[in-house]
Amino acid sequence: MKIKVCGMKEPENITQLLDLPVDFIGFIFYERSPRYADNPKFENWVHKNRQMFGKVKKVGVFVNAEIERILNAVHDYQLDYVQLHGNESPEYCQELKQYWDISTLHQAKIIKAFAVDGQFDFEETKAYQGWCTYFLFDTKNEQHGGSGVAFDWSLLQQYTGITPFFLSGGISEKSLDAIRQLKCPALYGLDLNSRFEAAPGVKDVGKLKNFMQQLG
Repeated sequence: MKIKVCGMKEPENITQLLDLPVDFIGFIFYERSPRYADNPKFENWVHKNRQMFGKVKKVGVFVNAEIERILNAVHDYQLDYVQLHGNESPEYCQELKQYWDISTLHQAKIIKAFAVDGQFDFEETKAYQGWCTYFLFDTKNEQHGGSGVAFDWSLLQQYTGITPFFLSGGISEKSLDAIRQLKCPALYGLDLNSRFEAAPGVKDVGKLKNFMQQLG
């Protein structure tokens, strides 16, 4: 089970996090988020310390952003993945992927997030297959993530696609038993955020370490 910790923005906190067995680390490029990370000082720090990330993949989270904005951030931060957390269409994902397929610039892969509630139709994901490396299923809310609330995970049984996915939304130490009971062949990883925070954008590394140890 892969671990993605999202909403990071403080260099010291990131340094502490990288001592844990995390696989992906997320930076939010959505201006309305309290975890917004993009600024020249942070960009410079990430660039100077790029070797420190090792095999940990850097993910940039965007919400209905202009493609040029994404391309610039991928270049500036050397992002490995872009997570599209808005209403981006399959055509948008196709355009983005095809740009990287023909470009000699730094390339990233795509994670498409879907906002899930009782009315969500998992058939919608089929149009994105082939353009996205991973999907991410999060709880539907007006803030585009970071709600700290879980959706009904039994809905995941409706997903029959072949694209691996991250589970997101309200995951905490209390979620361990429910996670172990999930029977979803395409479940690739967990996306951890607000339930492990001391403040928006600042993670409680001790809590994260305990969660990972118990998850095994």
